[in-house]
Amino acid sequence: MTFNVEIVLRGRDFAVTDVVNIEHGLPAAWDEAAARDALKGILRAIYRAEHPSAPADPTVVLQGFSWIVEPSEGRVVIAIELPSGAAVAGPFDADQATLDALIARVLRTERQMAAPTTVH
Repeated sequence: MTFNVEIVLRGRDFAVTDVVNIEHGLPAAWDEAAARDALKGILRAIYRAEHPSAPADPTVVLQGFSWIVEPSEGRVVIAIELPSGAAVAGPFDADQATLDALIARVLRTERQMAAPTTVH
């Protein structure tokens, strides 16, 4: 699946568009792996906009950003905000609540994997 990401970096008054391609089908059928890949693709697009000469495939950690799934003209978009800027990906043909819950599960899993295993 290929989708557009509109990016506005802090301190800039214009948007740039990047294209993200993930090896998954349509968003209505996404599983956690697909949602994880989409989020990583969006974050990499923001990074490329900020660092155009950097390596194209940096390591991505799914932490430190705000996100929301919003309706947009009968479809939905994924909006992400970081200290360095913001991005809107899509629009996607998917149910808002379903995609929202899917992303929430992915991020919850990522937090659990990053958490220490020792409890004091």
